[in-house]
Amino acid sequence: MAQNLPALQVVLPLLAAPVCLLLGRGRAAWAWATLVAWLGLLISLALLLQVSDGSVLRYAFGGWAAPWGIEYVVDRLAAMVLLIVSLIGALVLSYARHSVDAEIDADRQPLFYTLLLLCLAGLLGIVITGDAFNLFVLLEVSSLSTYALISLGRNRRALTAAYQYLVMGTIGATFYIIGVGLLYMVTGTLNMADLAQRLPELAHLRTVKTAFAFISVGLALKLAMFPLHLWLPNAYTYAPSVVSAFLAATATKVALYAMIRMFYTVFGAPFSFGTMHVEWLILPLAAAAIFIASVVAVFQHDIKRMLAYSSVAQIGYMLLGLGMVNLTGLTASLLHLFNHALMKGALFLALGAVVYRIGSTNIERMGGIAREMPWTMAAFVVGGLSLIGVPLTVGFVSKWYLLLGAMENGWWPLVILILATSLIAVVYVWRVVEAAYFRARPAGSAPVSEAPLTLLVPIWLLALANVYLGIHTRPLIGLAGSAAADLLGVGP
Repeated sequence: MAQNLPALQVVLPLLAAPVCLLLGRGRAAWAWATLVAWLGLLISLALLLQVSDGSVLRYAFGGWAAPWGIEYVVDRLAAMVLLIVSLIGALVLSYARHSVDAEIDADRQPLFYTLLLLCLAGLLGIVITGDAFNLFVLLEVSSLSTYALISLGRNRRALTAAYQYLVMGTIGATFYIIGVGLLYMVTGTLNMADLAQRLPELAHLRTVKTAFAFISVGLALKLAMFPLHLWLPNAYTYAPSVVSAFLAATATKVALYAMIRMFYTVFGAPFSFGTMHVEWLILPLAAAAIFIASVVAVFQHDIKRMLAYSSVAQIGYMLLGLGMVNLTGLTASLLHLFNHALMKGALFLALGAVVYRIGSTNIERMGGIAREMPWTMAAFVVGGLSLIGVPLTVGFVSKWYLLLGAMENGWWPLVILILATSLIAVVYVWRVVEAAYFRARPAGSAPVSEAPLTLLVPIWLLALANVYLGIHTRPLIGLAGSAAADLLGVGP
């Protein structure tokens, strides 16, 4: 069984998804999906333990060795991302029952859980696959299910948001597959390890450089890299609460992982940053995203939209570390990839509990809500402090490494930018805290009670993870640093 764990990581949720439809209405579909998600988390933990010493697991489907067959590969970086995606999936599905009951019609709920498991399977597959075309297939599995999940939102604008994401996502996928096709044309292989061996000799070809450009733009669209982020605010705002939390914590992180794989593993750092100088594009766009999206977030009245623009800024932080092209900066990117999932998961799940009670995420409707939902809003505050980067939270750890990476390169304007935009985050987080704790409840508002325990437990597990890993930093920093060293080829 142990040797089949890489395949089970993806095959289990993929095959389990249609079962939700067969189970029909009621709680059976939720219970089945939740069980599958927790089994997936156990598998990812087992995989992480197997590769923690730096070894690499390879699984050839059907006994067809790479590059002839599809290969799944697990190293420390893949195991790290598998862990956070499966953790978020397990906690979000554990949280989902009450929230989904409140926001989605009963006859659509089996379809909802089917789509969520398909999305989870696609995201896990993107991380673990060692085949460039298989990555495209799994990217589309996750994307198509995501479009449908967003469209299930109660607001009719969810349909528009889903359609906008569909158009942008399709363009991104098309760009990516054109790039992969060009690579296949000149190399005759789709296996990433095989591509990595053949491309250095072909780096001078215009076809390879064109393929690099197409793949980079395609993944940038999926990643919501500024200014290709226009699909993201509406998608997060109008999707059901569970979907917003799941996507905010996983989807863009997996797209960033795919970009890192392409830049460092397939094309190699010397080509990506030495020949193509992609950092010349990444750094200014990341800096613009951090500043502009943070400022825009301050003026939002819907807290979901505020957090969506905050996510665009946080993606900028991850890309900033990537563009530094040093070990500290890349470690910061990987740390923030993991840490941002924890903080945004906690924030969006806390908002989902508020929606469950008052049916709105408008900041005016949340006046005084902390007095009636103290545990929910306390978890939101913890997530907000981590988002700002307050010491003893995970947000501080990754921002500290970003600062160190910028200082190593002597990029003092970026140091100032990181510090200044963290202060802007204080402003928009404080707007929510001020409304929830220091305003009166809106006139005519019915009294509400605290969220059910089934909602609070997943919220607080993520909130406490933000603090625990912000204090006990060694395991996560060690894992991210080792993964970054592997990518740069400077590991032991």
